[in-house]
Amino acid sequence: MMIGASIGSLPAVAQQQATWNDRDVAVLQGLDKITARVWTFEARVGQQVRFGTLELKVEACRKRPPEEPQDSAAFVDIRELPVAPESLPLFRGWMFASSPALSALEHPVYDVWVLECK
Repeated sequence: MMIGASIGSLPAVAQQQATWNDRDVAVLQGLDKITARVWTFEARVGQQVRFGTLELKVEACRKRPPEEPQDSAAFVDIRELPVAPESLPLFRGWMFASSPALSALEHPVYDVWVLECK
């Protein structure tokens, strides 16, 4: 092994970073733990949608290209209604379709996860 090897000496595959393509719509799924009902709904990037007493806003939705392992990720802001101006979100961050438990909403009544971006 060479000491001080530069990134230019690495194989092209090792240098390539995963690419994600922006999409306009996130397909989400929600579970109401009280009624055991599951809903699938769509949320356009930048618009708010309501699920039960939750208000969700998808700020970004990205999907990997077909030549890479399939995955979608959405940056989601979730708040409890009614939303007070100074209230903190219940969840704010990236949700990955391939790993729903990696970053999940922790709520006593609802579960929400991303299925795909389209």
